Amino acid sequence: MIYVQLFLAFFIPNIVGYGGGPAIIPLIEAEVVGRYGWMNAQEFAEVLGLGNALPSPIATKMAGYVGYEVAGAGGAVVAVLATVVPTLLLMLGALGLLYRYRDSPRVKRMSQWVRPVIAIMMAGMVLSFFSEGMAGAGLVHTSIIAAVAAIALFRFKAHPALVVVGALAYGGLLLG
Repeated sequence: MIYVQLFLAFFIPNIVGYGGGPAIIPLIEAEVVGRYGWMNAQEFAEVLGLGNALPSPIATKMAGYVGYEVAGAGGAVVAVLATVVPTLLLMLGALGLLYRYRDSPRVKRMSQWVRPVIAIMMAGMVLSFFSEGMAGAGLVHTSIIAAVAAIALFRFKAHPALVVVGALAYGGLLLG
C-alpha cells in the first residue's frame, strides 16, 4: 500500500502541475506534509533547500529522497518513476498538439494566465516556510538569514546554491 501512496503522492502533482519544478513544489508539499504526513513542514523545507543546492530537476530529487525515506530503495524507484514517466508521456503527446497550434492566440493567452497562479502558489509556500522559520529559529535569526540572502542574491548576484549553503552554515553554527 505504501508504494501506491508514494506513486500517487508524486504522480498527481506532476500531472496537474504546470510550469516545472518550482510550480509543483507546493503541490508535492501538500501531499508529503499535508496528506500523508511523511515529513513536517520544517523537514520538507530542509530537503527542498538541500535539493535546490544540487544539480538536476528538483522534483526528481525530492521524489527520490522522500521515496527512500518512506520505503527504502523500492520507494525511491516508485516515486521517481511516478515523477518522470507520466510527465514524459504527456509531454510527448502534447508536444505535437502545441507545435501545431503554437501561433494560436488562445495558446498564448493560456500560458500567460498560468504564470500568476504559479507566483501565488510560490508566495504561499514562502509564507509557510517563513512562519516555520519564525517558530523554530525566532524573529532575529530568521530576519538575519532573510536579509543576508536578499542582499547576496539581488545586490551581489550570488548563486542561490551558495546562499543556501551559507544559510545552512549559519543555522548549523549558531542554531545547532
